[in-house]
Amino acid sequence: MKLLSGNKLELKPFELLLNQKDIAHRINELGKLITADYINKTPVLVGVLRGCVVFLADLMRSIKLPLELEFVSAASYRNGRKPENKLIFGSSIAIPLKDRHVLIVEGVVDTGRTVATITKQIKKLEPASLEIVTLIDKPGSHRSKLNIKYKGFSIGNEFVIGFGLDNTQKYRNLPFIGKLIDIR
Repeated sequence: MKLLSGNKLELKPFELLLNQKDIAHRINELGKLITADYINKTPVLVGVLRGCVVFLADLMRSIKLPLELEFVSAASYRNGRKPENKLIFGSSIAIPLKDRHVLIVEGVVDTGRTVATITKQIKKLEPASLEIVTLIDKPGSHRSKLNIKYKGFSIGNEFVIGFGLDNTQKYRNLPFIGKLIDIR
């Protein structure tokens, strides 16, 4: 696949893993579940930037409740396909979360370090409830026990791109989920 932007850019090969229709259907199902679970409440969605953006935009439109939105910035993949040892956090939460119903929204949960660290920080703010929502879960890669209540899809250890997920900041704009193919 080639993208044009003034210069031709040769991208790494990938294959389709999840198509647009299946992703949209599953996000709609997640929105219905969250709507039912939080009826008469105003949940706070805390998106983990940047990979959550496309998923979060679709998810919040499928939740038929008033809600609030906040973002945190966290990165563990900065130079490619292997997670770095140190997590980088670039923002903090401005909305008071004490006694609020909070949903952490992730594009992908891989090792789980990022979401575990964010969960620990949010628990200190004393929310009424705290759950995790992810479009993609890689349970075989988790390094610690995670309780992810809302999962879009569970997959193996493939490196996935598209629908907001990237490889060195590329591929986020693909309207589907693909997996990178190793060519040696």
